[in-house]
Amino acid sequence: MSSSISVFTSVISVVLVIFSAVLHEIAHGWVAYKLGDPTAKRAGRLTLNPAAHLDPFGSVILPLIMAVAGGPIFAFAKPVPYDPRNLRHPRRDELLVALAGPACNFLQAIAGALLFDLLYDALTPSLALLGYGPAFWLLRILYIYMYVNLVLAFFNLIPLPPLDGSTIISPLLSGIAREKYYQIQRYSLPVLLIVLYALPMLFSVDPLGAYLEATAGNMAALLMGL
Repeated sequence: MSSSISVFTSVISVVLVIFSAVLHEIAHGWVAYKLGDPTAKRAGRLTLNPAAHLDPFGSVILPLIMAVAGGPIFAFAKPVPYDPRNLRHPRRDELLVALAGPACNFLQAIAGALLFDLLYDALTPSLALLGYGPAFWLLRILYIYMYVNLVLAFFNLIPLPPLDGSTIISPLLSGIAREKYYQIQRYSLPVLLIVLYALPMLFSVDPLGAYLEATAGNMAALLMGL
């Protein structure tokens, strides 16, 4: 693949990650609203306007760094505010609110895969005749859209704050187990930084990459077989 195609692919990936991360956060707020908490709606966060959701580091700088580094690209938008005290069934509903973001990414991934599958046969003649023409880029965008949403979904399921996985797992624990988990959470940010940057740079060990390949990579292959 030429360098110009690689650069354009990275740009497309960053744009799609930002778009998908925004929908991820809207899903959290929308489910919270449906379960009794209007906090996100009152804060103007149930909107597709990206300006309401973008975080300068998590939505722009981080995905650009990941694109330059050549690894999986992910991002996060500003967390949607919500007040669990407004939820009708707090213990159950907190879990549903947390699951809403990854579920939204899984739905986007499935939609991207279905569109890819529907269009592939129709566009194959154009691929053969025109090479890197509009048909190539349309299919490539749909594939990237599917894959980045799988990466976002599985990345957010990691059980460390501020990721959704921490909110999903904590209601399932009780007693000493929950207390120990809360103690571990205090060190979550250093752990994330070590996993994301220190281990790959210093020791050429990439547990996050291996995890995403085993989850997002395998599910992408499964969806492409639809």
